[in-house]
Amino acid sequence: MTDDRPTWARRLVAERQARDWSQLDAVRALRAHAPTELPGEESLVRQWKRWEAGSTPGDFYRPIIAATFGTVTNALFPAPGRRDGNAEIVAASGMETLEIVSRLKRSDVDAATLDALRITADRLASEYPFMPSEQLLVEGRQWLRRVVDLHSKSLTLAQHREVLALSGWLALLVGCVEYDMGNRHGAESTRQAALSLANETDHGEIAGWAHEMRAWFALTTGDYRGVIAAAQAGTERAANHGVAVQLAGQEAKAWARIGDRRQVEVALDRGRRLLEGMPQPENLDNHFVVDPAKFDFYAMDCYRLVGEDKLASNLAEQVLSEGTDFDGTERSPMRNAEARVTLGVTAARAGDLEGALTYGGRALEGERQSVPSLIMTSRELAAVVRDRYASDPSAQDYLTQLRDLGQAKPGFLLS
Repeated sequence: MTDDRPTWARRLVAERQARDWSQLDAVRALRAHAPTELPGEESLVRQWKRWEAGSTPGDFYRPIIAATFGTVTNALFPAPGRRDGNAEIVAASGMETLEIVSRLKRSDVDAATLDALRITADRLASEYPFMPSEQLLVEGRQWLRRVVDLHSKSLTLAQHREVLALSGWLALLVGCVEYDMGNRHGAESTRQAALSLANETDHGEIAGWAHEMRAWFALTTGDYRGVIAAAQAGTERAANHGVAVQLAGQEAKAWARIGDRRQVEVALDRGRRLLEGMPQPENLDNHFVVDPAKFDFYAMDCYRLVGEDKLASNLAEQVLSEGTDFDGTERSPMRNAEARVTLGVTAARAGDLEGALTYGGRALEGERQSVPSLIMTSRELAAVVRDRYASDPSAQDYLTQLRDLGQAKPGFLLS
């Protein structure tokens, strides 16, 4: 029999079971997050049963349920449909690349050309999750050079600021791809250029993302105090932007690796509250947009590190579900890879070496990879495999495969 309940209803059950809660336990936890008095337990349990059966909670209950499970409303109850960012961007531009480039050669720049450049920058950022790194790097650098060349044109003050901001966004994108490919020094130089452009234009959001990149770099190289410092600096510059949520997530990841469970929860709760108060983003595909599903991704990483295997594996399944279309196409291959590593870690801890190696191997297969992040999380799976199954030949094969990946990027060698 097929389960035709909505995805969110099945997730309610999974979240409750991951915590070993009965339905009565769930409504008692729900009550603790409610801003006002709720109905009696018997009535609320009946209501909970209806929710798990697929009856949609009202607007009052949805954020309370999300808070009960440590997530945000739009992650647990996503809006119907998903914007096809690329299709809308192409339609909105009204210009082919050749026409945009031709306009850039003129002595002055009109508003339509700047609009087309903004759309192009958004398109490139939307293709970050799945476009091959080499291709995206070439395109990103080409467009960055074209935009930077505009500084020699006759620009108004407003246009000058717009061009600087576009340069900053493109520099952020190029730096991310450079780091994905293992070019640490190039990525850091590009990040600093983006931060300089943000400072010149007093653009808090671009500055926040430049600090977020610094936090990411520090996380993948083991500088956890550096992550916290970068996250705090970025939050000061962009406290009211979506990047502040991602900064909280990076800080939580650092605290998880330091081993401070309390600070993990503090950082995650701060990020959850920030995200809950923000509107649903228009283009969920843009890399520099923090969508609700990303928050589950951050929490997954943290719970894996602190040993909450049921919660971690449950969130990993959610990440895979959100990041994969019905036909099996992966919308978020890099997030999916880390979700598979998480499932590998929890399987290894549970004594299932075959399952652990299957998940670990699949994580290494994707064409679109963030090598530093993949090595960082795979290192955790390698540690469990090495500790518990060192003499097993199949475990040795996996460790060799992982070591080869690390040796291909000397700055990110596995220990």
